[in-house]
Amino acid sequence: MARQGKAGKALGIAAIGSFVAGTFATLVIAAVAIPLSKLALSFTAGNYFALMVLGLALAIVLNGGSVLKGFCMLIIGVVMALMGADPVTGEPRLTFGTDVLYDGFDVAIVAMGLFGIAEILRNLETPEAKPFVGGIIGGLLPDRKDLRESAGAIVRGSLLGSIVGIIPGNGATLSSFASYVMEKRIARNPEKFGKGAIQGVAGPESANNAAAQTTFVPLLTLGLPSTATMALIGGAMTLHGVVPGPQVIDLHPDLFWGVVTSMWIGNLMLVIINLPLIGIWVKFLKVPYHLLFPMIVLICCLGIYSVNMRPSDVVQVAIFGVVGYVLYKLRLEPAPLLLGLVLGGILEDSLQRGLILSRGHVWTFLSEPLTLTLLAIAAVIVVSALLPSISRNRQILAEEN
Repeated sequence: MARQGKAGKALGIAAIGSFVAGTFATLVIAAVAIPLSKLALSFTAGNYFALMVLGLALAIVLNGGSVLKGFCMLIIGVVMALMGADPVTGEPRLTFGTDVLYDGFDVAIVAMGLFGIAEILRNLETPEAKPFVGGIIGGLLPDRKDLRESAGAIVRGSLLGSIVGIIPGNGATLSSFASYVMEKRIARNPEKFGKGAIQGVAGPESANNAAAQTTFVPLLTLGLPSTATMALIGGAMTLHGVVPGPQVIDLHPDLFWGVVTSMWIGNLMLVIINLPLIGIWVKFLKVPYHLLFPMIVLICCLGIYSVNMRPSDVVQVAIFGVVGYVLYKLRLEPAPLLLGLVLGGILEDSLQRGLILSRGHVWTFLSEPLTLTLLAIAAVIVVSALLPSISRNRQILAEEN
């Protein structure tokens, strides 16, 4: 759309879709948080284990492309989560005798390398495209036709993002991809996608904002961070004496409802700030990438270094950046790896607690109806994705994208 002189309209519809989706997601959080927190109080270790398995299964299926490749990346992420000190005994595992790996892998470092630095390397190998046709920005706000064409995509993106965000193991990134694929599937002219279809902006942006907010639901009600961002927020809450989980609403109602209120205020401010300043934001597209990427790398390195003040963290970011670039060349998605890293530790903790409480009997994971139901749903989701027709369509979509 930027190359067609519609960069302003793209940013405008993104802001409007984000506001609508954010408002809807805020209402969803207020409606489902209290029932979920009451349900979570009765959860056992087996229930949590099955919930994590379901989240990992959904991470594979919503990833797109080959299920086998997604599964392999997920296993790598889970193994990375197991590296370091054993949470029960403190014994080092898979550290190869190095102290650097004793604390395991930092989610922020891995995410920054796989998605940030790797994306920069990908962009550097392609020639710089012209930002606009003749440098024309175009209209700064979408017209009635654009709003009419985008209305359905915004509604669908809001619903999809709100649901995907609640499910542990997924989040804003996966909901954006899922929304894009859905809009392309149901579009009357799917060939326009990738060439300036406004639905391809409205749907994913709405899903992204809705999911970014509903990802708070698993954290605040179940104590389960479904994304790397939620893991960092959960750590910050713990530092302030607030333990994420089903008791947050009862023990800290001011915090919970303050977060919900701030979400809507933030969405309102997003519209107020973004729409009048669209003319300024689109001018960033005129900056040549060879001048822009060094600043991006500098900000990434400063951000990672400021967390622990360790130069080794910056080196790890560079290593994972190269790894992410190699994965791109091999057509392997890094999202399941990161989710496996985030949820792998919780999965292991639930498994160990269940086995300790049952004195080593695996039957404890198969004797509860809720645990069996969650595991059965996870199995059905994975098996359905392996069906020849569905698997072939997923592969075609992945190659097109």
